[in-house]
Amino acid sequence: MKPYFLILSLLFFSSCNFGDEETSEIMDNTVDPSEKITTYYFIRHTEKDTTNAANKDPELTEAGIKRTKNWVNTFKDIDFDLIYSSDYKRTLNTAKPIAESKNIDVKFYDTQKLNDRDFQKQTKNKTVLVVGHSNLNPEWVNYILGKKKYQQLDESVYGSLFIVTIHPNGERTVQVLYID
Repeated sequence: MKPYFLILSLLFFSSCNFGDEETSEIMDNTVDPSEKITTYYFIRHTEKDTTNAANKDPELTEAGIKRTKNWVNTFKDIDFDLIYSSDYKRTLNTAKPIAESKNIDVKFYDTQKLNDRDFQKQTKNKTVLVVGHSNLNPEWVNYILGKKKYQQLDESVYGSLFIVTIHPNGERTVQVLYID
């Protein structure tokens, strides 16, 4: 009886696919543990002084300063690795208090080279805040997602927060919040 059981067992296990092909397929779908998630937080600069339409680089208003303090509080539990701003007073003055609360420096990005290879390389596997503009933030999010999903924000919208996540498997997700 034992030889019969042994033959049946051999036949059963030889018909099962436990070979290298299945193992390699499983291994190809695993994530390298050294790979981490990349997360971008995009906010627009806070309220700017619009009393002089000719001024292309205005300061923040009192409402803008108040909103900036709210952003500092909103991000208090987020450990940013990097904080980026365009080289305008309104974005820098929004980014700087957040950066100071995190004890890190503000880096500048080139508004003409959104999401270029240098930026991608510097931010890979990091948590990054980008302080931008009503037209650039949606455009930048679209670049990262690889599709045109978001339109330029209305000039009156200052509380937008786009959170873009690049997962180790390449999947890209986004959440949009409006905080007022």
